[in-house]
Amino acid sequence: MKLVAGNSNRALAEAIGAYLEIPLAKCMVRRFADQEIFVEIMENVRGEDVFVIQSTSYPANDHLMELLIIIDALRRASARRITAVVPYFGYARQDRKASGRTPISAKLVANLITHAGADRVLTLDLHAGQIQGFFDIPTDNLYSVPVMSRDIKEHHDIANITVVSPDVGGVVRARALAKRIDAPLAIVDKRRERPGESEVMNVIGDVEGRNCILFDDIIDSGGTLCNAAEVLMEKGASSVLAYCTHGVLSGGAVARITASRIEELVITDSIMPTEAVKASPNIRVCGIANLMGEAIARTAHEKSVSSLFD
Repeated sequence: MKLVAGNSNRALAEAIGAYLEIPLAKCMVRRFADQEIFVEIMENVRGEDVFVIQSTSYPANDHLMELLIIIDALRRASARRITAVVPYFGYARQDRKASGRTPISAKLVANLITHAGADRVLTLDLHAGQIQGFFDIPTDNLYSVPVMSRDIKEHHDIANITVVSPDVGGVVRARALAKRIDAPLAIVDKRRERPGESEVMNVIGDVEGRNCILFDDIIDSGGTLCNAAEVLMEKGASSVLAYCTHGVLSGGAVARITASRIEELVITDSIMPTEAVKASPNIRVCGIANLMGEAIARTAHEKSVSSLFD
């Protein structure tokens, strides 16, 4: 088995390598003067089972091209099998035609990864489950719920916790967490007036006197979670925390979270934390290297990955 890492999240790749006790393969990823990406695999991979670890996070297009070019280099170097390990799958929010004359970019990216030469894909908490079907190759979608539930039990008293979905679309995800920690479920019903903005309308469920945990897959601008936290406090919640798998946190999101009613935001390191995230007093990063590493090991040894979540 070989592990190859791009530049998107080197720290996570090294942590996965440490869990598997396998050093990262030597791979040079550099740019020409005009920013063209050049990749050279610096060791023999002929006949090897290779895992390419690369999140397609900001800058999404650069990191996506790195992934595609690394896969192409490995294919031409006669790797036996290439698995694209994409902890954060960018473009996942473009999973349907929301209006006329718009693309389904998640399908396009799936096609690019497949045609570049990947034999299978391993990812984490896809924004929409149907994206698995966009790939014509085996695709394993891991879930952060076991990691998050373990962290909640270690850091909080679960006796008075209510898990809250910040929108109707995330109910299945929030219910899975609530079931893990044996907690009741509430839902924030919101109406989005325009992209990047949300208006909280109502709370379905009893949150009065409860310690509420908002659970979502992606936090980008932070507006949805901050608005949800505000309305939960207005409805009598004792406190509001948030757990999100992918901390995109673009623009002024970190400052918005810091100034909000959210006591603590917990994200995973599927996206490499920025300096602003590391310096924030109420944002904490939870590692997923063990989860990803175990899934890689099971894939390499042809063992069940779904049993990780039983």
